[in-house]
Amino acid sequence: MYKVMLVDDDYPVIELLSESICWGELGLRLMGTHENGESAWEHAQQEIPDILITDIGMPRMNGLELSARIKELRPGVRIAILSCHNEFQYAQQAMRLNVQDYLLKDALDPEDLVQLLCRFKESMDEENRAGWETSRIRQLFGETKELRKERSIKNFIHQPLLSPEKWLAEAAEYGLFQQGEFCLPVIAYLEDYRHVKYRFSSDQTLHFAVSNVMNEVLDGMKPRGLYIGYNVKSSFLLFSYRPGLQGNIYAEAAAGLKILQSTLSKVLKVRMSFITGEGTGTPEGLKQQLNGLLNAEEQRFYLMPGDTVPRKSANSTAAVSNLFAHYDQAATELREVLLGRNAQQARTVSDKWISLIREERYPPETVKDWTLKLLLDLKLKLHSLQFIRPAYSADTLHKEIVDIDSLPSLREWLDNHLESIVAAKGAGAGGSKRTEVTEACQYVSLRLGTRISLDEVADHLHLNASYFSRLFKKETGTTFIEYVTKLKMERAKELLDGTNSTVGEICEQLGYDNQSYFIKTFKVHAGVTPVEYRG
Repeated sequence: MYKVMLVDDDYPVIELLSESICWGELGLRLMGTHENGESAWEHAQQEIPDILITDIGMPRMNGLELSARIKELRPGVRIAILSCHNEFQYAQQAMRLNVQDYLLKDALDPEDLVQLLCRFKESMDEENRAGWETSRIRQLFGETKELRKERSIKNFIHQPLLSPEKWLAEAAEYGLFQQGEFCLPVIAYLEDYRHVKYRFSSDQTLHFAVSNVMNEVLDGMKPRGLYIGYNVKSSFLLFSYRPGLQGNIYAEAAAGLKILQSTLSKVLKVRMSFITGEGTGTPEGLKQQLNGLLNAEEQRFYLMPGDTVPRKSANSTAAVSNLFAHYDQAATELREVLLGRNAQQARTVSDKWISLIREERYPPETVKDWTLKLLLDLKLKLHSLQFIRPAYSADTLHKEIVDIDSLPSLREWLDNHLESIVAAKGAGAGGSKRTEVTEACQYVSLRLGTRISLDEVADHLHLNASYFSRLFKKETGTTFIEYVTKLKMERAKELLDGTNSTVGEICEQLGYDNQSYFIKTFKVHAGVTPVEYRG
């Protein structure tokens, strides 16, 4: 008997279909009913259905994503979509995933489903009689063709074009450069990849789902478009057109890209951004344009989600100032906000610096290095102040930031980590169990530019100075004076590394009246004089 899975978050629909259909008489077994896609997917991994009947809009995982995942497990699965009236048009026009039929829930008659199930059973019986190999070959043909198309374009991009005529003959198979047509290339970027990938079981499933949506929407579109996957985060669209006075290929392509964006958002809940190249009538020109789009990492970095923009030359966005010249100011502002009573303003501070980065358009790798250093130094500094536990890994942060390819994603990443620091502060996640010591460390950090005495801090905490001295040594393993000196010398290192201030100016900024004493103290702490350290 063939196994049937029924999935719908509308319980009356599940009850109607499960009880009104005589499954056994049809040679079928209802293996389970589920009210959301995630529950159905967990069951399907244990027992794969032969027939899937599913709603589209459901919590936790929609029906189209569920269909894509199950098809990866069993390519020959039969699928019927249950659709509400307001979903029906886009359900028909969007990703089919070889969906065999759609049933409108508003006018649902169980007898219609019975007839559909009978057709499913007959076709599966026929495939079984014809042999599994024949059925499998038919199923794999479309996938093989898609992979061959992707491989062909990658070879075209990255290998020498030895014979344009030979490549044109190969390109004709995909409908490119037919009878005097030109080609407009576009590179498409998947946004929010770090979040999107967790909603799909694998990169292969994500790639498969996006490819199906793209191909379905492009089918019959004007201008004619060809979708080519490049990797899981980027792909190409090649629009064919005839140059002339009538029509504007750039406007027509932009309209088509809006349709693609809308459909991807509705069906898969993913966002796409695009950079368009220039139209060309030769293989050489197309190869140059595709390579130019792949090398537009800097422009891609500054795209906002949903943008569609023309490609700019590589030199047009070069920053003229040095981002690291602002490092010390940014680090100081964030540290002071997080240590103060208005830690929630950390996002406001980070927004200020992200805005500067966007305005100046620094190279992406510089921005990522600057942001990673900022966060690592901030967490290390706050841990040394008994403010947060060292619950982070430099390797982990580095791996996370390497995968980020846009400024909006980098901004979200930084804000999430800053929020985790704020949450740790709210939860009392300090290195010391005593709040008095934590507050003393914060007090010192915010006043490194002044002379700080033990009596002053004890008075601030309303504690006896002798008692506070013993408490601080017990909790931190160091005396209060040693702790203040250590923080001032670490701050001196930061100023020597990140500013052009003279040794005398740094001495004054840290509250020292005697420069010779400051230099001797620094040498005891760092092993070298300030001048030697900077040199």
